[in-house]
Amino acid sequence: MNKKRYLIPDDYMADPAVHVFEGKLFIYPSHDRESGIPENDRGDHFDMNDYHVFSMDDIEGEVTDHGVALRVSDIPWAGRQLWDCDVACRDGKYYMYFPLKDRDGIFRLGVAVAACPEGPFVPQPDPIRGSYSIDPAVFEENGKHYMYFGGIWGGQLQRYRNNRALAEERFPADGEPAICPKVVLLSDDMLGFAEEPRDLVILDENGRPLTQGDTKRRFFEASWMHRYGGQYYFSYSTGDTHLICYAVGDNPYGPFSFKGVILTPVTGWTTHHAIVEYRGKWYLFHHDCVPSGGKTWLRSLKVTEMEYRGDGTVKTVDGGR
Repeated sequence: MNKKRYLIPDDYMADPAVHVFEGKLFIYPSHDRESGIPENDRGDHFDMNDYHVFSMDDIEGEVTDHGVALRVSDIPWAGRQLWDCDVACRDGKYYMYFPLKDRDGIFRLGVAVAACPEGPFVPQPDPIRGSYSIDPAVFEENGKHYMYFGGIWGGQLQRYRNNRALAEERFPADGEPAICPKVVLLSDDMLGFAEEPRDLVILDENGRPLTQGDTKRRFFEASWMHRYGGQYYFSYSTGDTHLICYAVGDNPYGPFSFKGVILTPVTGWTTHHAIVEYRGKWYLFHHDCVPSGGKTWLRSLKVTEMEYRGDGTVKTVDGGR
């Protein structure tokens, strides 16, 4: 396929979640817009206020825009900022999980339900009990659905320890274990957590947890999970070092051993992705800011093929392609 294909050239979409539903590729991105809010490290300038759903019958074919599936104004507890979402299917219903700041400026995770993968999605009246931070990603296996979530800096994960809010945000020292992403089993009705979220620990080559100062390997945001060759691949963004990395484990909870880089830095500050198999090939969906001239809050979706080596390691994709 074309090594550099922008999927939605007429609008700014980012942070893709991608799944195969009903034999098609469905893309669930965040929706960037020119909001006029000054850029800062908290991400206040990312003022997205709705989600569109897109589908493709063929990886090089036409992209269909199914229109707006959910708006901030639809959500009873809304403050602002619909960041990265994901969608899962169970028993013929589709569940969209989304981060949104409440009226106190705190990110919670909500869920909305639809009868078909393109929506529209109807939100529940309240956020998921016990939820916090951003970037929910859902992985299904044997009828169980696991959610991976979290993001530091603007994603507020540094405000929590052991699923409890701190009086003020706190980062570990550089030599201490890094802040971990979270993993939690979803309830059978898909509307809540079936347990307390757990730390997802990423280990270095010596079997020790990655440290906060290891910024080219430690987790920052953008969780994704997929399975390949009988193993579980947890991939994520390193944030301020602009890499998509991955770690491999033997079960959905981990621990996971760091393996390498999937995507080198792209144009623009953020990097966020999804990995999906379709018709026997694997694809990496992500975004960059080339079409907007480098404006980090106006990002564009793209896709490229992803390949594995014989030992199961991932061939690194050049973000500049």
